[in-house]
Amino acid sequence: MGLATALPAGGGRGPGALELGGLLEDLVRVHRPARPLGSVPASIPHLAGVDFSRFGIAVATVSGEVFSAGDAALPFSIQSISKVFSLALALGHDGGGGLWQRVLREPSGTAFNSLVQLEAEGGIPRNPFINAGALVVTDHLIEAFGDASGEVLRLLASPSGRCSVNEEAFASELARSERNFALAHFLADLGNLRNPADAVVRHYVRQCSVEMSCADVARAGLFLANDGVGPAGRVVSPSVAKRIGAVMLTCGMYDAAGEFAYRVGLPSKSGVGGGILAIVPGVCAICVWSPRLDAHGNSLAGTSALAELTDRTGWSIF
Repeated sequence: MGLATALPAGGGRGPGALELGGLLEDLVRVHRPARPLGSVPASIPHLAGVDFSRFGIAVATVSGEVFSAGDAALPFSIQSISKVFSLALALGHDGGGGLWQRVLREPSGTAFNSLVQLEAEGGIPRNPFINAGALVVTDHLIEAFGDASGEVLRLLASPSGRCSVNEEAFASELARSERNFALAHFLADLGNLRNPADAVVRHYVRQCSVEMSCADVARAGLFLANDGVGPAGRVVSPSVAKRIGAVMLTCGMYDAAGEFAYRVGLPSKSGVGGGILAIVPGVCAICVWSPRLDAHGNSLAGTSALAELTDRTGWSIF
């Protein structure tokens, strides 16, 4: 069914409620990993202990319904999915206040934590979803709010209240953030950081250490599918929501954004915790989670499941 197909109950677009619930159950049966293919990040030890067979998926619709299957209620480490929400805060606060002079909106084509690219481009990160760009966004939020990570946590929690920082994971990840500290000090040396590098990294790692379920991530991201309005009210303007979606499409899947757009066809953002947030404009927000990653840092099973979901529903921006 295509994007224009009416939902029998609720007035949204896409497959009917019973059909969508059955489809999500199908995706769990087909895509739940049977063996530990792929990898987990060596630099984040607490992610290595997650059961490889975990798989959850949730769809939050603009009409207010939430459909889920598998391990969709189990909290996981959202990691870089949080960058979508920090960017929304920065752009929603004052239109960005010069942020786009400090970070670009172009695909990186290199690793998400590359020092070489940052040096080659004079300290201006390619986009806000690679680590250097996210550090600049965090620096901007510290100026705007003071407690940058606290503001991100409040935005994530606003639809349901069900999210928290895993303090043990935060401490462990911060202790192994040498590359992020190097990026931050490099940014500072090149004049693109306004707050102390150590404070910026601390806030950044803390937001990445948030744990949420698929259902709650989908609810939190719903404003991007609904002209900037989420379950708890307006988050950003329709124009900002559209532009965040554009950056997600071109830059949200690390250096595999083109391949993901080809296979899935939706604005999305992944995290190395195995989660992916995908947006169907005007219809729904989707979160899928499975912890084992491909060579680019994206969930293997999650990507495959989203590709099948969009094939079977016709949900695509193309």
